[in-house]
Amino acid sequence: MGVPVYEQGTDQNPVKIAAWARDRAQAEGKDVLIVDTSGRLHIDRELMAELAEIKKAIRPHDLLLVVDAMTGQDAVTVAEHFAQEIQFDGVVMTKLDGDARGGAALSVKAITGKPIVFASTGEKLDQFERFHPDRMAQRILGMGDVMTLIEKAESAYDEQQAAELERKLRKQEFGLDDFLEQIRQIRRLGPLQSLLGMIPGMGKELRGVKIDESEMDRIQSIILSMTPEERRQPELINGSRRLRIARGSGTNVQAVKQLIKQFQQMRKVMRQVAQGRMPDLGALMRQR
Repeated sequence: MGVPVYEQGTDQNPVKIAAWARDRAQAEGKDVLIVDTSGRLHIDRELMAELAEIKKAIRPHDLLLVVDAMTGQDAVTVAEHFAQEIQFDGVVMTKLDGDARGGAALSVKAITGKPIVFASTGEKLDQFERFHPDRMAQRILGMGDVMTLIEKAESAYDEQQAAELERKLRKQEFGLDDFLEQIRQIRRLGPLQSLLGMIPGMGKELRGVKIDESEMDRIQSIILSMTPEERRQPELINGSRRLRIARGSGTNVQAVKQLIKQFQQMRKVMRQVAQGRMPDLGALMRQR
């Protein structure tokens, strides 16, 4: 994340480390300090005593319990014991990337009475998000999560980029460099499996299906093996150029040919949409 970390190794007393870190953060003008305490799979007296001492030493504004959704009933038991021993304000639920794990979220809320504030579906920062119960319910019911999808898209695109893309489409200047940038923008939104699951009706259809994201890597390799001129004008790519691109990208001539054909079809559809005309999808399907 690129933020400072205050640590003194694992041999020092955790209570003293937490108090020292708070003093350091205040001295350096930081406005937020996150104290990450040691985790346990099961509750024990030593852990509870340590947490109580840390809480007394640093007096946190908010105390969040992190729960692993994959542990199922164990997650509920841990939350229940914490609610009895340590008063906390909310829950962070990790690994909440499957429909079956929604049960843990419901149980934790019902037993502790504390809200689930944040949730994560993976190990990366863009997979950590605010928890919305209504959106979770929609995912479980296979209704998708359009609002989260829109928010992710808005965070990746700005109005200037969208206006420039529309201008290129109208002027027929949309090239493979622009196509490559769109792929990169999509990948910044998160794993494809997760994104497609947010589309209404797709959640149940994708159950058990593994999305192969290596296809996007292959497309990027092919485009990056082209010259700038070829990316601007794919129609220049003849037989000898296709062979060179295939060798440079570690693919084959057929893959290069197929990508160019699909790009030209996609560009045609996007141009028609930008001009306010309904594309002839039937004709496009017959060409494939």
